[in-house]
Amino acid sequence: MKIRPEEITAIIKREITGFEGGLDVEETGQVLEVGDGIARIYGIANCMAGELLEFPNGTMGMALNLEEDNIGAVIMGGYFDIKEGDTVRRTRRVISVPVGEALLGRVVTPLGEPLDGKGPVRTDQFRPLEFKAPGVVERQPVKEPLQTGLKAIDSMIPIGRGQRELIIGDRSTGKTAIAIDAIINQKGAGVVCVYVAIGQKASTVAGVVNRLEKFGAMDYTIIVNASAADPAPLQYIAPYAGCAMAEHFMYDKHGHTLCIYDDLSKQAVAYRQLSLLLRRPPGREAYPGDVFYLHSRLLERAVKLNEELGGGSLTALPIIETQAGDMTAYIPTNVISITDGQIYLESDLFNQGVRPAVNVGLSVSRVGGKAQVKAMAGVAGSLRLDLAQYRELEAFAQFGSELDKSTLQALARGERMVEILKQNQYVPMPVQDQVMILYAGVKGLLDEIPVEKVRRFEEQLLQHLAVQHPGIGAAIAERGELDDALEAALKKAITEFRQQFS
Repeated sequence: MKIRPEEITAIIKREITGFEGGLDVEETGQVLEVGDGIARIYGIANCMAGELLEFPNGTMGMALNLEEDNIGAVIMGGYFDIKEGDTVRRTRRVISVPVGEALLGRVVTPLGEPLDGKGPVRTDQFRPLEFKAPGVVERQPVKEPLQTGLKAIDSMIPIGRGQRELIIGDRSTGKTAIAIDAIINQKGAGVVCVYVAIGQKASTVAGVVNRLEKFGAMDYTIIVNASAADPAPLQYIAPYAGCAMAEHFMYDKHGHTLCIYDDLSKQAVAYRQLSLLLRRPPGREAYPGDVFYLHSRLLERAVKLNEELGGGSLTALPIIETQAGDMTAYIPTNVISITDGQIYLESDLFNQGVRPAVNVGLSVSRVGGKAQVKAMAGVAGSLRLDLAQYRELEAFAQFGSELDKSTLQALARGERMVEILKQNQYVPMPVQDQVMILYAGVKGLLDEIPVEKVRRFEEQLLQHLAVQHPGIGAAIAERGELDDALEAALKKAITEFRQQFS
């Protein structure tokens, strides 16, 4: 019997319809060389930049250099078991980190693995490590204050939600202390905090965790730790991981977040190490040419979103360590140009007992004044100028024997304002208390108080106002303004207490 061609075609079609192959195609490559946390891999033709790669011992790597005949990958963990000729498998996913409520109160690695002994992080939500920063249209101006609880900062260098404010200074000048106080002060404010520790001793990070637990701040805080003992790739990705964890609460929960990167100079050093091992050409101070982009693409993710996107915010407080107060070095100038202002901490002031050791002349907030509470703006408007003038007069007075009355008065008031702005660590102050004590100093109501008694006067005055005149502080907190009637009542209350105190 003769079979027609169309019948043969119909039989073949019927046979192959619904047929699914049982083959599982995997793209694999081979390790050409490995050392110092870097592997060169041959044979993965379709690998993506930033893709996760799996090595035989379960260690993960990340593709950074996509070259013509091989791939340069950084290894996220121990590389001593990996050897030449090992098979490397593609995962087909760009590096991402776990996010969600399960991370609150936890200490994790940049890959989201727990470090606190509290069991696995139970979440099925992930966000990519790298994420494009929102454009101009998706943003709105910074207009809500982010209170740090520190008088020197909230009065003169205010920070708004969505701002990027650099904390810069030599080692041991209190940079981390400011960041920790800012986290503690967010209690009850509905702000999720992410503290990223880069290249620090594990004992230092443990101290930060204990301090936050003591003040009940770990309930709304995530700590991402890439310690000094961790490989350079983990220190490099740590800030991006922390930022991704915060972005979940901003984009998906429409909430407010605060990210602290402590510190980015160590991240730049880790990135320099990776770049040189990957044979990228070195530039100034041996940093690669894209080290500016390293920090700009991170800090541009700090934003105050518009109402259509939920109105959430991500505030960034990057920390940079200077060497011998040199703000003109490569990395400090880079980050200064990216951020919306800087808080400069000075070793000399710190050693004199002025803490926080903020140098008013070199510190600036380019945005936060628009977000400052009106009562604070009205009281502290001339404070920066007065303090800068006091510093100049103080230097001049060391050489002058006879000073006129106005100069002596400016010096006396300046001394008292410096005392008022001193603040102990882990004692953030509500904004209404800040306004009331600064009002007393700026209006000259402390000029008669001996300098050595100013701190005691401040403490007792705030107690007196809280007990005898609670309505004044409550009105300032509620309205955010200091109108004529409220100002008169505050002035009268301070004057009465001053007579009792003296």
